Amino acid sequence: MLGLIQRVSEARVLVKGNTVAEIGPGLLLLLGVEQSDSETEAVKLVNRVLNYRVFNDDLGHMNLSLLDVIGELLVVSQFTLAASTNKGLRPSFSSAASPEDAQALYDFFVRVAAQRVSVQTGHFGADMQVSLVNDGPATFILSA
Repeated sequence: MLGLIQRVSEARVLVKGNTVAEIGPGLLLLLGVEQSDSETEAVKLVNRVLNYRVFNDDLGHMNLSLLDVIGELLVVSQFTLAASTNKGLRPSFSSAASPEDAQALYDFFVRVAAQRVSVQTGHFGADMQVSLVNDGPATFILSA
């Protein structure tokens, strides 16, 4: 399970021109699910995302987590994160989970995270437009 987190001052998701999710300060998570992933990896990644120290403390050092700053989390499904880009000029998605398996783990991830922080989501599998104000910019790739 792969996650690309971006520290944001705001972010939102549009589907067919309508806002379906919107957050203030927090993290935007693009979540990719691979064939080998299970609920175990989902729980590990939830813990990493929520506890990853990417917010500044009073001295300007990245010492605070999303939990520490009581920030919001916007989770967007992103199957292209599972792409293999090692060779050629076109990505291969052979390691990505099937849509059914990916959605089940995506939904599980969201349920687990929502027990600890405020969570908004895009629409799984939809054509979405994601906008954000990246604070920093600060962007990190995490895996379970």
